[in-house]
Amino acid sequence: MTVIALDVMSGDRGAQECVPAALRALDADSELRLLLVGNPSEIESLIAKASPRAAIATRFEIVAASEVIVMTDSPREAIRRKKQSSMRIAIDLVAERRAEAAVSAGNTGALTAIAHFVLKCLAEVERAPIMSAVPNKCGFTHILDLGANVRATPLQLEQFAIMGAIVARDVFGTTRPRVGLLNIGIEESKGHDLVQEAHALLSAWTRSHCRRDFEYVGFIEGGDIFLGDVDVVVTDGFTGNVALKTMEGVAGLIGGRLRAEFAANSSSKIAGLFARPVLKRVAASLDPRRYNGAVMVGLKHVVVKSHGSADCIALARAIATATTAVRRNLVDHVRGALETEQQRNF
Repeated sequence: MTVIALDVMSGDRGAQECVPAALRALDADSELRLLLVGNPSEIESLIAKASPRAAIATRFEIVAASEVIVMTDSPREAIRRKKQSSMRIAIDLVAERRAEAAVSAGNTGALTAIAHFVLKCLAEVERAPIMSAVPNKCGFTHILDLGANVRATPLQLEQFAIMGAIVARDVFGTTRPRVGLLNIGIEESKGHDLVQEAHALLSAWTRSHCRRDFEYVGFIEGGDIFLGDVDVVVTDGFTGNVALKTMEGVAGLIGGRLRAEFAANSSSKIAGLFARPVLKRVAASLDPRRYNGAVMVGLKHVVVKSHGSADCIALARAIATATTAVRRNLVDHVRGALETEQQRNF
């Protein structure tokens, strides 16, 4: 049985979406057990309303939390003043080994700070980035960092590249992952000093370990993320988060524009009826809810960040992501590969 601690109260929608998401995840996975962290009376009320099956009711436990970290709380204040928050208690449950992973849709800065403070990074890791996937024309592309570290040093970007390749290879089964460094152009001369230094490290890394089973392909541009020519994209958290939210905005714009155009007049409505099966397939393949759940890679335990505005379906996907990371021994894979890297460098 895989045990996941779910921060029920955080995020834009709170328990109203988290509790149904938890029940949905439990219904889909008979080997999953959830610790629902939050306001007991609110959680119990929502569970009673949902009337879960008896088989599900035996696989969750409510853990009381008296506080909630909101989006305006600073990371420092979250650590110092909200030790009884649902987010902090969910992380503490992992540290106490009562849960194998924690999931939260709350404040990214606070979650990053608490996870680093309580769970710590692996010895070989300076900072843990947030990693998730976005669709491309062949499948999906992994991107890190998506917001945990607004600034990143060249060494940290190199570590992000190694960890991203490990996750793509050992958790998602990508044979010889191709790693690209996000830049304003693919030319060697483009980019600021930090990107240039990271590029030098990664280029030397490739030359010195030519037999490794993943490769660095060099600089890529934003549009290359969707082409399927690279499996892992590395960047700092500021750029990655802006890129991700831009993608989500563009997807929403296109979806809204299509709906408006097909509803514009009678002939467009008829055309829409014929196109509906194709449009549904395209919408399903690009639905951001399918990719919700970003793993904080490099910690000693598994922590998954859900999008703050995630609905029930997307939150259930984040829980599934955490479950997969635990069952595929993500932390052990990262630790082992980084230890091997250290030995190679000596």
